[in-house]
Amino acid sequence: MRNIVVLDAPSNLGLRPPAPGTVPGCYKLAGALREQRIVQRLGALEGGVVVPPRYDRGDWKEGDGVFNAAAIAHYTRTLADRVERHVRAGDLPVVLGGDCSIQLGASLALRRIGRFGLAAVDGSADFRHPGNSDRIGAAGGEELAIATGRGQEDLSDLEGLRPYLRDEDVHLFGIRDDDSDREELAALGIPTTTVGELRTRGADATARASLAALELPRLDGFWVHLDADCLDPAVMPAVDSPDPGGLFPDELLALLGPLVRSPRCVGLNITIYDPDLDPDGAAGALLADVVVGAFAQS
Repeated sequence: MRNIVVLDAPSNLGLRPPAPGTVPGCYKLAGALREQRIVQRLGALEGGVVVPPRYDRGDWKEGDGVFNAAAIAHYTRTLADRVERHVRAGDLPVVLGGDCSIQLGASLALRRIGRFGLAAVDGSADFRHPGNSDRIGAAGGEELAIATGRGQEDLSDLEGLRPYLRDEDVHLFGIRDDDSDREELAALGIPTTTVGELRTRGADATARASLAALELPRLDGFWVHLDADCLDPAVMPAVDSPDPGGLFPDELLALLGPLVRSPRCVGLNITIYDPDLDPDGAAGALLADVVVGAFAQS
């Protein structure tokens, strides 16, 4: 049985400030989930913290590309070093973010090792890139495009390893039915399941059907990316973009469980939950319950 290792990646470098003079509060995610005793409840080992650079957009303005790009590139390499070490050792890292740009650290680490897939459970595709938008800036809304080789080279081609993920090896779950990226994703052959489609097919059945592709011999394994905004704001209001029409906890649990319990799953990261927007801690407690429940034996 593999050791689960909990590793903190409290970076908020990839999000826009929620208000002038403030910084995104998702860097507190790891501490909040630790307060829910997630390490003990998972029976996990302690992986420590990868400390991020300071959040400072300087004189960045629209049209300058991704803000904090140099800091994100540095952090991606540093986080990748830690993730790579655990994966090579046969551990299963659970990385507590952070915004979605931390997923680049896992993708780079796995690209160094071989060919891996990604199961992304996210309320949006995070697929903004220069080919489809003139508002490039926040890597937290662009990390899937960057990881698949789209976007500026100082993030998408670290160590000359672009792309970190191949389009056909990415599976998206939980985006809203009206997501504007659906047409482009379909044209690229990136398998995508919206909330409505997931409800029609059933969450457990959807996960197991996707595992048939994620567990193919061509892949050395796959990583799971969990963005808290996949949940409906009725139960998870503590995110930067609480869009209606999301999953409910039982649906997420049924989807996530088969993915993280697969022997081919090599790790999980959790992102975007913002404790500053959750004064009573209820949303954080729910998120911890879902993650712990997903790892429990069915």
